[in-house]
Amino acid sequence: MQRRVMALLVVVAALALTGLALAGEEAAPVTVEGKLMCAKCTLQEKGQDKCQSVIVSGEQKYYLIKNDVAVKDGHVCKGEKAVKVTGIVTEKDGQKWIEATEIAETKS
Repeated sequence: MQRRVMALLVVVAALALTGLALAGEEAAPVTVEGKLMCAKCTLQEKGQDKCQSVIVSGEQKYYLIKNDVAVKDGHVCKGEKAVKVTGIVTEKDGQKWIEATEIAETKS
């Protein structure tokens, strides 16, 4: 009985340490090139009731998280602007989101 409890504690400790190690890892920044557009006004996405910047790169969309960098480099409400965005990509509800650390306009 005592061996089973010890074995269980060892397993729990190993899992806890693995979880801490994974939680400590930060996502690496990525660079995405594409067209900056508005999900509501330009793309007319269903269910989008307010303006939301999105970078369209090929078939993939990256929704831009509003931060100081995103606010500084503006929002394209109608139309599009060619950009190169560097930042951390996360996924939420099946959508990719990017928190930009740098946004640069590129030639189309």
